Amino acid sequence: MMERSAIARHPTRPVRVGDVVIGGTAPIVVQSMTNTDTVDIAATVAQIQALAVAGSELVRVTVNTAKAAAAVCAIRATLDRANCAVPLIGDFHFNGHKLLADHPDCAQALAKYRINPGNVGKGSKRDPQFAMMIEQALRYDKPVRIGVNWGSLDQALLARLMDENAKRATPDSADAVMREALIASALGSARQAEDIGLPHERILLSCKVSNVQDLIIVYRELARRSDYPLHLGLTEAGMGSKGVVASTGALAVLLQEGIGDTIRVSLTPEPNGDRTKEVQVAQEILQTMGLRSFAPMVTACPGCGRTTSTYFQELAGRIQIYLRASMSAWRAQYPGVETMQVAVMGCVVNGPGESKLANIGISLPGTGEIPVAPVFVDGQKTATLKGDRIAEEFIAIVTDYVRATYGGEPATSNLRPAAKSIALKALA
Repeated sequence: MMERSAIARHPTRPVRVGDVVIGGTAPIVVQSMTNTDTVDIAATVAQIQALAVAGSELVRVTVNTAKAAAAVCAIRATLDRANCAVPLIGDFHFNGHKLLADHPDCAQALAKYRINPGNVGKGSKRDPQFAMMIEQALRYDKPVRIGVNWGSLDQALLARLMDENAKRATPDSADAVMREALIASALGSARQAEDIGLPHERILLSCKVSNVQDLIIVYRELARRSDYPLHLGLTEAGMGSKGVVASTGALAVLLQEGIGDTIRVSLTPEPNGDRTKEVQVAQEILQTMGLRSFAPMVTACPGCGRTTSTYFQELAGRIQIYLRASMSAWRAQYPGVETMQVAVMGCVVNGPGESKLANIGISLPGTGEIPVAPVFVDGQKTATLKGDRIAEEFIAIVTDYVRATYGGEPATSNLRPAAKSIALKALA
């Protein structure tokens, strides 16, 4: 395999959020946010558990009412009883100063507070209410993310910068002033928090916009001016492929430049859609860039006129489902399995070559080719499959490889009962 060059990370000070470290030399952290009513404890706990199982290392919850604040402690306790230790982040707007002061159990149960400086108060109320939230963070020894969002930018700050810009001989564009207002709000609020007493190493920053190019420009400048850990995310990314493509386009550029210490992909789910999709996309962005490994990756060809059969597409999909379904058990039992590469190819053109480059690969026959499927393990042809049970036999080979390579167990070419159950479900 070709050697990959390492990406040099932008230096930041590490911040501890519960048992998770963000920034410094720590791995880039994946996080997500619930969309349940926090007052509904059972539904919120269920979604947090699902997000954590999917791989979300931090989960943010909305804390917008007294009832929501009162529910946080029960949510944390329920998660703890279920051995789900994922740190919870409280998302505060408008009344956060009051909720944190009135609900000390909530303030203690949360691992971090997210504060939007544009929504902490207007006019003369802004600074005192911001200070009250920082004082609660100090009282309970919590880190804070100063999370600026272009949709709720401090209008007084923006108006002041616009006025100053208009007086210049060569004024900047309105977009440039808006970007500067985002950065100034984040850095100014961080300095204000430090003046109140919050340590530098307990502050993280984010400046979220919904335009890809604006996000890249803002975070480059934010990184140039500070060493706070940076939370990356394209806000209101959208639904479906648009949200995935936009988030990937923005985050990949910044991550390639070493900018970003934690990421969230803000996808709008389909009606009744799976909230964990945003976690999977965030993981796949990091893994395809070679920054982290979460689950075995499947390489599959797109198909062409040589592959009029859909069999290889179906097998690739089933293998991917099987691998993801197996990871909850494999992660602890077989350390390193997340780096495994699997190839499912559709014809003789690139099939054998790609299969040899993967840890395990199968080259299925294309249109008019001999109906056999050679299997390659660590670059060597080890079997040729044919008949109606190619999928089941290939999954058995994959499972044997995992057991032998990452667990030191003898290969048997047979599935364990639990693994067989997962495989059959994946292949259904």
